[in-house]
Amino acid sequence: MSHSASPDASLEAALRRLAGVGRLLVALDFDGVVAPIVTRAEDARPTPETADAVARLAGLPDTLTAFVSGRSLASLVKVASPDPRTLLVGSHGAEVRLGGEEHPVVLDPEQEAALATLHRVLAEVSSQAEGTWVEEKPAGRVLHTREAAPETAAAAVAEARRQLAAHAGVFIKEGKQVLECSVVHATKGEGIAFLRQVAEADAVFFAGDDVTDEDAFRALEAGDVGVKVGEGETAAEFRVTDPAAMAQTVELLARLRADLTARRPQDQA
Repeated sequence: MSHSASPDASLEAALRRLAGVGRLLVALDFDGVVAPIVTRAEDARPTPETADAVARLAGLPDTLTAFVSGRSLASLVKVASPDPRTLLVGSHGAEVRLGGEEHPVVLDPEQEAALATLHRVLAEVSSQAEGTWVEEKPAGRVLHTREAAPETAAAAVAEARRQLAAHAGVFIKEGKQVLECSVVHATKGEGIAFLRQVAEADAVFFAGDDVTDEDAFRALEAGDVGVKVGEGETAAEFRVTDPAAMAQTVELLARLRADLTARRPQDQA
């Protein structure tokens, strides 16, 4: 893990402002934000500092925390071991867990048929592309190419796109060394909008690292704070280098929020 400086002055100022809002939603993508990117998805684990800060935030009044991930809900629960108070959005918004109650994906017959086609196509493509593998989700499949040679990965993605272009009802998103395919149209932007409504939040903090997180950044409103982790073009206002820097950012937000919360009763007295 690389060492990272504390949040810069502009981000710190934004966090100080955010910490003072009435109801706050702190939503984080998981892979590449809460957890460092690893070769095998099942090996990912939260950075301890971030997990601790999220738990502390979840325990504060008028403060809700959430993980918003492309992972299936089952996979997210397994690797994140989330605080029970943390809201979960999986499969880019197609699955949610609120207050411990899971809301699974329910597919109609057409979507079931499309999922079967999707599975067949990606399984065939992967069988011909060494180093790739297919992850199963309730409403989709993901072609993982991180372990493949670059030219093999590119060819596999191109072939999968070519074959799936002929099939209606399949939605494709390309992320970092993955091709996300689903039979349910769902985006992290919709996930953030849903969580904002559920939380009745006055402001939202969201951090993400992947192309699919841009939908969430574009869903942010005036007064919200978006933080991009890592390189690449982004709609986010702020940027940090890596999950280690994100750990410091979330820890600072937790500390600022706790300090302001502790002062409120005295201020109101």
